[in-house]
This record gives sequence, structure tokens and C-alpha cells, in this order.
Amino acid sequence: MIQQIVYQSGHQVNLRGSRDQRKKGVSSRTKLPATIGGSWRVGITEKEGQQNVIGCRAHSRYGDGSRDDDSQSAPGQSNGVAPLRVFAPLREASAALASSFQDVMMTNSNKISIRSIQGPVSKDMDICRKNLVDVVGKRHPLLRAAADQIFSAGGKRLRPLIVLLVARATYQMHGLDDLTERHRRLAEITEMIHTASLVHDDVLDECDTRRGKQTVNNIYGSRVAVLVGDFLFAQSSWFLANLDNLEVIKLISQVIADFADGEISQAASLFDASVNLEKYLEKSFFKTASLIAASCRGAAVFSECTEEEKTAMYEYGKHLGLAFQVVDDILDFTQSSEKLGKPQGQDLATGNLTAPVLFALQNPTTGPRLLTLIESRFKKQGSLEEALDLVASGGGIDQARKLAREEADTALAQLEILPESEAKDSMIAMVDYVLERLY
Repeated sequence: MIQQIVYQSGHQVNLRGSRDQRKKGVSSRTKLPATIGGSWRVGITEKEGQQNVIGCRAHSRYGDGSRDDDSQSAPGQSNGVAPLRVFAPLREASAALASSFQDVMMTNSNKISIRSIQGPVSKDMDICRKNLVDVVGKRHPLLRAAADQIFSAGGKRLRPLIVLLVARATYQMHGLDDLTERHRRLAEITEMIHTASLVHDDVLDECDTRRGKQTVNNIYGSRVAVLVGDFLFAQSSWFLANLDNLEVIKLISQVIADFADGEISQAASLFDASVNLEKYLEKSFFKTASLIAASCRGAAVFSECTEEEKTAMYEYGKHLGLAFQVVDDILDFTQSSEKLGKPQGQDLATGNLTAPVLFALQNPTTGPRLLTLIESRFKKQGSLEEALDLVASGGGIDQARKLAREEADTALAQLEILPESEAKDSMIAMVDYVLERLY
């Protein structure tokens, strides 16, 4: 069940509605739930040359089970539910509703449930998990233990999940009866490439833990870790070639080049305070968003989608990936070392200047002192802690949160092209899940 908070006349109104109920509202929508007896939807409309958000009641249900599709009373009154109308520019409306996105697909612990998001593709994900372990283990039994460590290390496998959700949301649009084996193989390739990059990163960074568990190089040594990463890259390339689709081969091959570009760009700009937001987003695209964007488009290719639909899926993946990276960079400042699994502020300490730092540097009050600390490379005791405080007091974290919200809004807007489905609901919830990590 999808749940969000909507603001009406300064009050919070809890809403709930099923997917079938939402089909009766405006054509463009962000889903809104209701415990007050009605189904609602928010539609994006055009008003006076601007995009606006308008709430639209689909229908209400009385306590005795009867329905009244024409009732226009305000929430809380006995004769139904009134239309909720909120006219504001899209970005402002999205910001006003930002906290509501935390309530999508909730568990009893008030956290967005990945299991709920996985619902439409749970069987597909089970197949994917098994195949990922078998890829290494069947060919090279000596690496089986390493493979078990990699693919059972607490990761949520968000990338193959996103690929499979796009596949489920698009496959019926052009007459397919079910997902193809190429859809499923693309999901596996996506996770293999991502995992290979993480294994190599852990070797380069000499990381002992990831996701709260020991890394492969910590348990088996750097030699085995490098071999596992190399094997995963090689095997993913072989699987990619056998997809027998030149468009997808080009897309995913470019991702591997993007990984290298991102790492080189980051290494070349350490402690460089002249880096601007555009360069930061470019690096974030190479490191994180490129793979998600390309694999989303690839799934649409295998669903035989139109160019417009494929582009929308690419943009969804791109901006979802950018939001994910911005959130990750914020958490480096806001989460404890225990939750991060690494020292707080490690990115800043190593000279990787991310969105919160770049925004704080623009603050005329805190920026000059922060710049001095960065140029000193935090050699004096307590200088890093001072810099962390300046990033927070200089508004860097708040501005970065707004950036993550903007990227999330752009990702959500791409989904208007898709028909209603459980998979589409989960794609919306996936964006919300990314933002929910901030709170």
C-alpha cells in the first residue's frame, strides 16, 4: 500500500488509494493514499504557462461501504471527501511534499521496505541472485567462497532491481507476453559490473569492511580480490556480447569507460576547491548514474519501446542515480561512523569535495575559512572537525538536500510516459527510498 502525507489548509491529511482507484483521476499523477475514506491522486497540469500540481479526488467510501463519486465535502466531514487543490510550481510543490515520500511502501518500523518495492519482480530477483553466485562458482569453484561473500554481503542489489522494474513496467506496452531472458541477463550484467568496480575500489582504498561485512581483499587478500573483479568484468562483457543487440552493447560498454573517467576525474581534482557543481555532477554521472541510466534504457530496448520511451527510461535512471550519489555524499557528513562503516567525513578528509562542501564554499561567511582548511589538507589536529562544522553551518548540507530533491523530481517526471502498473508504483517508490535515507 502506498502512503504519503498531503498538506491541506496548513494541516496534514493522511490519504490512501489503490492503483485501480487511481485510474479514475487526472492523467498525470503522483500517487497519494488515504485513511480518511477516499482515493486521491495528484496530477501535474499546465496553468498559465507553468507546470502545476493539482490534487484530484477519485471517489470516496463511507463507513458503511457505500460510495459517492460526487461528494465534495472537506476531509473529516460526514458526507465524503473534498477535492484537494494545490496550485504551485512543480519544484515548490515537490519540496512541500518531500517529507511525504518517506511514507511510500512503509513497514511497521516506519522505513520504506525494499521487500515491498521488490514485490512486482520478487521471483525475477530470486533467479538473479542465484545466477550471480553461480556465475563465479560454477566456472571456478575456488572462487565460490569469494562469490558468496560478495553477493551475500548485505547489499540490496538495487541496480538489477531497477532494471527488472523497468522491464516489468514496459514489456506489455508493445505486445510482449513476459520478460525475455535478455531482460534478466541485463539485470545480472548490471550487478556484475557494479560489483566488480566495488571489489577493485576496495583494493585501491584498502577497505576492510563494506556494508558492515569484511571485504574480499580483507578475507582472501588483494590477489584474489583483483582476480574476482577481473573475472566479473570479463564475464559481464561476454554475457553482454551474447545479448546480440548492438545498441545495448554500446550502452553498457560506454559505462565501463565512464567508470574509468569518473575515477580519473576524482583523482585529478582532490583538494581542488575550484571544482564547480557542473564538474561534480559530471563525475557523479560517470561513477554512479551512467550504469543505472544505460541499463534502464537497455531494459526498454528489450521491451521494444519507442525512442521517446527509451529516452525517458534513460533519464529516469540518470537522475535517480544522481540523486543516489548526492544522498550518499550527504550521509558522509550526517551519519555516524558506525552506520557509515567508515570514519565520518572521510570524503572530505581525502580531498574528495562533494556537493555539501561545494555549496558551503559559496557561503561568504564560512567559505573563506573552509577554503583555508581544505588548502591545508587538514594537517593540523582538529582541522577536519572544524571543516565538518563549517559545511553544516554554511548551509552545505541543506543545499545538497535540495539538489537531491531536484534530481529526484526530474526522475519522477520521466515516469509519466508509462502506463499504470505495480512496477511503475515501485519505480516511484524507489525514488522515495533514495531520499528517505536522508531522514
